[in-house]
Amino acid sequence: MSNSIPFSKRVFQCVDHMVVHGGDAVAGLIDLTSTRMVRFATTITRNQHDAEDAVQTVLVKVAERPRLVRDADQPWNYLLRMVRNESLLITRRKSRWSLVDNLTDLLTVRRVDELEQEETVREVWRALRKLPTEQSEVIVLKIWEQMTFLEIADVLEITPGTSASRYRYGMQKMTQLLRGDVKSEVPTHG
Repeated sequence: MSNSIPFSKRVFQCVDHMVVHGGDAVAGLIDLTSTRMVRFATTITRNQHDAEDAVQTVLVKVAERPRLVRDADQPWNYLLRMVRNESLLITRRKSRWSLVDNLTDLLTVRRVDELEQEETVREVWRALRKLPTEQSEVIVLKIWEQMTFLEIADVLEITPGTSASRYRYGMQKMTQLLRGDVKSEVPTHG
């Protein structure tokens, strides 16, 4: 599929292909969306393994009933909402203490060759991890998924104004964190 086609349209095409050809055609959807969904789920679970479990669970559900996603008004938003809900379920099942500061769990971006770029990515993820989940998930959807506040509101089932304010407050906090003005809010083991 061409990259000139909007991402949400490509998601619809993959799911439509699954409806026509059966759940075995899920590979196209996995190739298209898995990295993005894991990145989003990681902002909620704070752990890449749990994020991968959430995404896998969602993909199994979609493979069994692809029409649910295809027939949604916004299939990509619906898929992200499914991932969010599953991530929240996993997080609720785990005790608060198991949300360990394992930075490598958050490095879901592709590998970079230059050490400076890699360190920048680590710093951004460290700062993102220190934000409340409500703010970090909005930032990921806005920056990495390039969604509008209206689309984010649809995914998170909040108002567009709330999504915009969470983004604004989160970005202010990220700026402070990246400058070193704010101490960690995530409990550390000592």
